[in-house]
Amino acid sequence: MSNGARTYQVKTFGCQMNVHDSERMAGLLEAAGYVRAPKDADAADVVVFNTCAVRENADNRLYGNLGLLAPRKAARPGMQIAVGGCLAQKDRDTIVRRAPWVDVVFGTHNVGKLPVLLERARIREEAQVEIAESLEVFPSTLPTRRESDRLAWVSISVGCNNTCTFCIVPALRGKEKDRRPGEILAEIEALVEDGVCEITLLGQNVNAYGSDFGDRRAFSDLLRACGRIEGLERVRFTSPHPRDFTDDVIEAMAQTPNVMPQLHMPLQSGSDRVLRAMRRSYRQDRYLGIIERVRAAIPDAAITTDIIVGFPGETEEDFEQTLHVVREARFAQAFTFQYSKRPGTPAAEMPDQIPKEIVQRRYERLVELQEEISWAENRGQVGRVVEVLVSEGEGRKDGATRRLSGRAPDNRLVHFNPEPADPAEGPVRPGDLVTVEITYAAPHHLLADKPALSVRRLPPVGARSAAGQGGPAGPGTGVMLGLPGIGAPPVTADPAPGCSAC
Repeated sequence: MSNGARTYQVKTFGCQMNVHDSERMAGLLEAAGYVRAPKDADAADVVVFNTCAVRENADNRLYGNLGLLAPRKAARPGMQIAVGGCLAQKDRDTIVRRAPWVDVVFGTHNVGKLPVLLERARIREEAQVEIAESLEVFPSTLPTRRESDRLAWVSISVGCNNTCTFCIVPALRGKEKDRRPGEILAEIEALVEDGVCEITLLGQNVNAYGSDFGDRRAFSDLLRACGRIEGLERVRFTSPHPRDFTDDVIEAMAQTPNVMPQLHMPLQSGSDRVLRAMRRSYRQDRYLGIIERVRAAIPDAAITTDIIVGFPGETEEDFEQTLHVVREARFAQAFTFQYSKRPGTPAAEMPDQIPKEIVQRRYERLVELQEEISWAENRGQVGRVVEVLVSEGEGRKDGATRRLSGRAPDNRLVHFNPEPADPAEGPVRPGDLVTVEITYAAPHHLLADKPALSVRRLPPVGARSAAGQGGPAGPGTGVMLGLPGIGAPPVTADPAPGCSAC
């Protein structure tokens, strides 16, 4: 605790969209005067759960965590618990009924109300449940407390216009709403000014971007525009949809140097019959055709995917078609899921729900096949020279092995020897770009145990914006970001707490 300020923790379940929403929640709390609790703290004054509703175990995880906090809250006067995100949007009053010690429940559309709801719950001494049915403020206008100085999420859209029968997300996040390109690019330029070197464009269906304002080439044009931003080293995006993935996007990826050779392309199933039942508007041939064209244009691209096993009515022949696509596509990695029935989705009411034991056996076969392919694909990296963006604490064994970790351009995880070949370059630090030679491959990571071939230092965090202001960067610069602008904002005499960059 600092200066008597109340502490907070934000616990995140779910996808990248949830992670980015959690950064917004943390930014709002810090702008309201809260300070982040130490990672080893048993509990904070305010604990926020940002929930997911995609998987069946999301409910169990939430209520299990809430149950653990109940006695801590009883023993800590003034402690508050808030639940937000997709599960809160879906279950609303159910959360307070099952966990009456929760103080605030808020949805995906009114994240910006979190500090107000906490204060109202404290004053009124009763739970505050507020679920907006549509987006009140685009999240990019809210303050952000990023987890990394060098990496940042940038939302280009919220919501989804698809109607996949297994997915409840469109019902919880609403129809797609796109930001204007100028707003997005202004935010990216402000991030780069603060020291960010890698951004990930984020949306439920990023390559449908532009449908809201009638521009079919808007996403490829946005990628090319990112390539013209000086100081932006790396651009990634997630997640696209095969239906909207067009050749102009492939061309933009191949022709824009800072767009990384990485693609996450959800498959879900390799069976045309199951894809039809899922309302996925592509078939096996179209999917494999996209993979083939990406590899022709970007030979070194690492392609990852999502796959659901055991969708209602899936036969053994259907599952074999999924295995066939996995063998043909040779994914660098696959995020595999056993089908989870979600109330409120059409798939939950379908006949021929697959018995758990059959789903489990198929799942194990799929994982075994993908592990073999991932390892073989990674072995093909041995001997390659790659540039790694050094991260903090990404490897579990880094402390014991004294290696550092980071991501290659294709997003493969690399653990490497931090000793530079030239001692005059000094020690390698998080945020550096280090060129290394891959010496060993495992299914989920690469090793580079020879001394680093070269080290490229990026400007210190906040250096660009400080130069524009004519003074040193203040504490927290490059971490907090509110309404985006271009160039350095004016310095105010009394900035919001923890918000010196906005």
